[in-house]
Amino acid sequence: MERRSTLDARDWAAWHNAYDDPGSALARRLATVRARIGEVLDTAPPGPVRVVSLCAGQGRDLIGAAAAHPRGRDVRARLVELDPANVRAAREAARAAGLPGVEAVAADASRTDAYLGAAPADLVLACGVFGNITDDDIHRTISLLPGLCAEGAHVVWTRNRRPPDPTPRIRRWFGRHGFQQCWIAPPGERAYGVGVHRFAGRPVALEAGVRMFTFVGYDVLREGAPWPS
Repeated sequence: MERRSTLDARDWAAWHNAYDDPGSALARRLATVRARIGEVLDTAPPGPVRVVSLCAGQGRDLIGAAAAHPRGRDVRARLVELDPANVRAAREAARAAGLPGVEAVAADASRTDAYLGAAPADLVLACGVFGNITDDDIHRTISLLPGLCAEGAHVVWTRNRRPPDPTPRIRRWFGRHGFQQCWIAPPGERAYGVGVHRFAGRPVALEAGVRMFTFVGYDVLREGAPWPS
């Protein structure tokens, strides 16, 4: 249980400080994700653009992209984040950016209940998720994403590329569950992977009470230690 206590005690708000260093891999990843979100907004049909974000942190990706985009005020988003300090920061950022359609909620992003009333969405963000859960849970989460997606929805996801690079497997799993690849970060960027997939399948109803994944933490996964039950 010591590893669970260490995970719970981590200052997830302070972890976001790396985004403020323009030379960091996280800052480069953030810029890439924002660009991909902007492209989805570019092609969105008129009217509200529904968005859900898993483990949203401070919402820097969506809020930053929407604030700089002409369609930003069309965004109707639910950012789901467990850390209260990050939720407060996201709410303040959305308010400061003039984005009344963006709500940040303190809830367990691994549970489908957190998205009831917000799904199906036109854009699903799974950024900073796949690097903190097991491969089995990555596959399971992808298999459940159709319940969050409207017809033709886009999913933007990230995963570090620490060897052995898992992103080819992730891309195959998306294809297996009705998604078509739209964009993938070039292999020259070894620190992180960013992908965009479009849901080409038939939407399904979101089932309540389902756990999509267990948040383990990148440091525990890196050590290869078993996660306590």
